[in-house]
Amino acid sequence: MTTQERTVAVLGAGTMGSGIATVAVRAGYRTIIHDLDEGNLSRGVESVRGFLAKSARLGKLTQEQADAAAGRIEGTTELSDLASAGVVIEAIYENLGAKKELFAELDGIVGERILIHTNTSTLSVTAIAAGSKRPERVVGTHYCNPAPLMKLVEVADGHHTASWAHDATIEFLESLGKTTVTTKDRPGFIVNRFLIPWENSCINALESGLGTKESIDTAVTGALGHPMGPFALLDVVGLDIHQQVATRLYEQLRDPRFFPPPMVDRMVAAGDLGRKTGRGFYTYDDNRLFGT
Repeated sequence: MTTQERTVAVLGAGTMGSGIATVAVRAGYRTIIHDLDEGNLSRGVESVRGFLAKSARLGKLTQEQADAAAGRIEGTTELSDLASAGVVIEAIYENLGAKKELFAELDGIVGERILIHTNTSTLSVTAIAAGSKRPERVVGTHYCNPAPLMKLVEVADGHHTASWAHDATIEFLESLGKTTVTTKDRPGFIVNRFLIPWENSCINALESGLGTKESIDTAVTGALGHPMGPFALLDVVGLDIHQQVATRLYEQLRDPRFFPPPMVDRMVAAGDLGRKTGRGFYTYDDNRLFGT
């Protein structure tokens, strides 16, 4: 492959952006992570390196593999530095106007046949792609959180997505070691259509006293076979992210099952967001995700 074909750009250095960047460097791609805020950018790059270092300590990667992967990550606050990328993955906050504006800027930076992916799960891929003069190369790729640990990526074409872009996206995701499912460009896609109401139901069960967070998590992992219980998972995702996703889906679908329970609002107001703040449903001495 050429240097461009082996270079991935990730826009946004938050939980999803840094997680996707971790996946890319681990798969052998030179990865440029972009964020406008230098503090966020620094934390995102360090999150990638910390994840890889912890993976080596746990024996999931050799030290040589971890060091090589860490050497493939770099950060920038300049969009012009993404000109060398063969795939651009947008993972900024869920705001349609901001995403469209960003895609319009990318038109003048990356080549016409460069894939542009959006990690949205609540906004229309078609609407986001409308910000670009070349919507045919825009594809929705929703990485399940946490991206370095979860195999699944949902792929959603926009109204004008070209077949070559869809096929190239599947090939790229498979090169990352991901399993893909294709879904329609609809609010929540497949995963969040099921996940958000279920998580809300678990939170309501906790608040009503049906069980403790520990007993509910144990029941879900022990009887239903989930790798994580709902409260452990919510702490990884972040209560603020759950609140935002649930609220946006409720606004579009008007189904009360998607409306975030009052406990979520209280926890967000208190700053108890999960692992990233050291406290959510559980408390954490190490707020980084465990290695893989």
